[in-house]
Amino acid sequence: MNKNTLIKKSLINAFGMVVYVILVAIFMSKAERIFGGHKDSVVAPISMLLLFVTSAAITAGLIIGKPIMLYLDNQKQDSIKLFGYTVGWLFIFTIIALASNLLF
Repeated sequence: MNKNTLIKKSLINAFGMVVYVILVAIFMSKAERIFGGHKDSVVAPISMLLLFVTSAAITAGLIIGKPIMLYLDNQKQDSIKLFGYTVGWLFIFTIIALASNLLF
């Protein structure tokens, strides 16, 4: 796989992760309205734990799914590069989010 393809795939994976994080953040900001009125309810903890497990699965698929497939296909260097590029994009998106939080 050439470098441009790896960078594009890593950007798509990282952007998908950012979109997922935004959706979870929106849900969590609305969670008080959804679960807030029921004291001693077991529904909220169950929902949060299920969200946690689902998030782990989605994150694993987006971040390490393709690199593992490449690694198992004996494309070890491409696997490591794809993972590194994806983490790099996530770092850049994190810096942008932190900077925008400081500016606004």
